[in-house]
Amino acid sequence: MNGKTGIVSNDVKKCVDQVIKHVGKDIKLGMTLALGKPILISNEFYRRAKEDPEISLKIITALPLEKPRGHTDIEKRFLKPISDRVFEGVLDFDFMLDLRDGKLAKNVEIFEFFCKAGANLNNPHYQMRHFSSNYTHCCRDAMDYGANVFAQLISVREFNGKAAYSMGCNTDICIEAVQTLKDKRAAGMKVAIIAEANEKMPYMYGDAVVGADTYDIILRGEEFNYTLFGAPKDAVALPDHMIGINVSTLIKDGGTIQVGIGALGDAIVAGLVMRNNHNDVYHEILDKSGIKTRYADLIKKWGDTKVFKQGLYGSSEMFVDAFMQMYKNKILKRKVFDSVPLMQLINKGELAADKIPADIIDKLIDMKAIHAKLTEDDFNFLTEYGILKKDLKYTKTAIKDGKASYSVDLNDKANRTKIRKILGKELLNGHVILGAFYFGPQAFYKALNDMSEEERQLFAMSGVEKVNQLYGGEELRALQRKDGRFVNTGMTASILGSIASDQLQDGRVVSGIGGQYNFVSMAQALPDGRLIMMVKSTKGSGKALKSNIVFSYGHCSIPRHMRDIIVTEYGIADVRGKPDMEVIAAMINVADSRFQKQLLDQAKKAKKIPMDYEIPEEYRHNTPDKIVKLLKPYQDQGYFQPFPFGTDLLPDDIALGGSLKAMKGLAAGYPLKLVKGLLLELIRPIPKSAQRHIERMKLTEPASIKERIMRKMIIFALRNNNRL
Repeated sequence: MNGKTGIVSNDVKKCVDQVIKHVGKDIKLGMTLALGKPILISNEFYRRAKEDPEISLKIITALPLEKPRGHTDIEKRFLKPISDRVFEGVLDFDFMLDLRDGKLAKNVEIFEFFCKAGANLNNPHYQMRHFSSNYTHCCRDAMDYGANVFAQLISVREFNGKAAYSMGCNTDICIEAVQTLKDKRAAGMKVAIIAEANEKMPYMYGDAVVGADTYDIILRGEEFNYTLFGAPKDAVALPDHMIGINVSTLIKDGGTIQVGIGALGDAIVAGLVMRNNHNDVYHEILDKSGIKTRYADLIKKWGDTKVFKQGLYGSSEMFVDAFMQMYKNKILKRKVFDSVPLMQLINKGELAADKIPADIIDKLIDMKAIHAKLTEDDFNFLTEYGILKKDLKYTKTAIKDGKASYSVDLNDKANRTKIRKILGKELLNGHVILGAFYFGPQAFYKALNDMSEEERQLFAMSGVEKVNQLYGGEELRALQRKDGRFVNTGMTASILGSIASDQLQDGRVVSGIGGQYNFVSMAQALPDGRLIMMVKSTKGSGKALKSNIVFSYGHCSIPRHMRDIIVTEYGIADVRGKPDMEVIAAMINVADSRFQKQLLDQAKKAKKIPMDYEIPEEYRHNTPDKIVKLLKPYQDQGYFQPFPFGTDLLPDDIALGGSLKAMKGLAAGYPLKLVKGLLLELIRPIPKSAQRHIERMKLTEPASIKERIMRKMIIFALRNNNRL
């Protein structure tokens, strides 16, 4: 602002004063999604708006991270001790607290392009102000809407006594946002670009590294080193694990993977870890489930079931703990390099990250990647990637290695042979993942912070426009992302292959489209790429049970003409490039058997499948019991655990939380059973084994009839879930 950039301050109030003085009281504050929002800056802007009704504050962002609070009294009592322990030191967004309590200042509006699934389903403020925008387009749309202030949480480290800055967790839209606002400033618009530097945030490399002059003001000091929000893991149920096993057979060794956060992301990685570390058990399950025989041709062409020798490369908007688990288990290990000729040689098997062939210079000259008479640019390229060893010096006529000298004129075969003496041993500056933002549990941040700077450079960060699409670097990105498997989640799938992922058919937004459009288009564009959409076959229970595989649905996130591979716990439907009747048959095969006849009858009525078609016998037994019967014995052996990669929750948290969740499902699906159970519990004594849970919920001495009933509900929930 005012011609000065890179100012370091520790005064958030003064910073916001300067911004308001510069841009005025009509503030459109842009912030990125998830972890990369500066809490103290946003809270100060919100405080000013509450105090000054002349200020118009529009907050344009996505996914503000909120501590779990619960809706009912039971939920609040259950969640509070977890929240106090797991989120100790984590600050709140004041505007979100007021939004949830119905107290949002009238001169403040919140606009989001993505939120936690279902968190705002019944929130009018959110539903009216949702930005329906693809991840790669949301920065453009926010800027078109008039964003004039951009604020970001960044990382800082001291190297050789000097402060160095990194965008850390969010390069995603931040690189583009900063540049766009600078362009607007050059065109005469009054804008501000500010940041909070947090020393606890892992310092990342790739395109994340920035200079202090990227920002007008950087706030730095002890108060800005607050604890980062760590996302507790979701429990992985047995049907989720089965989806993970199905998906794991479609991932080709030496390929590329995109995977998201949550239970299904962990399920996929758990399946890949089993495939890699317990391959004999893995194949035993594939045999018993029939996956090997049912999908033999699909797996042979597009997938794999062997251990990972080459490993995988991650190309994912979300760098989450699932990737860290793959890295720890030596699955995420395929290095890629930002060089077309090197990637061409690697993909042909003529070069490897850990082995440079003696004739590498000859190959590069033949490819015209370097000149036969090495230029300084050629020399820099060869040393940057480790093809020539370190500590060499270039002159116009020779490369110096101490007292030894090697001619740069490689038209002479003798010179080519001689230069082999100074080749490096392995390629440098490769990375195993390119991510746009990272987010995960505290253990994930700790793992990154505990790494050496060199090791952390394996995890590169860049803008979402580079990560989520091929445009602007098609040749290199296609080479790097070979055999790409872009795995994402849908809520509902039609039997014609369309997917609904982001909203209900009445228009209410469940989450937002995020990057799903990008995964679909990228998978379609890459000749060896596939999109894998995971859909749980059903939702609810009892009378509330519904199929997620439906004949039709009133909203579509992925149209049927872009259908690809759809996976449920019951199998894999490969529906790309097939006629409708084959698509319908494949989709019914992976539906829950309680709904298959209805789906088939609807298809026949619509004349979309032959009237004499019958579902093959082997697909008519898709029931939850089938999954339990297959996987439960292995769970008893230590596989398929609810938290395969650990959890911040304590055993009692898991026991009580699972019991309350089961009771909630019972209320929706079997209300009569719930009522009978509660009535019976009223005349039973309180078991000693329930006492610690009663104490935890502060119901040892109930002060009202409501609390007495609540106590009995807790006991019933535990008993019904076999926890007493």
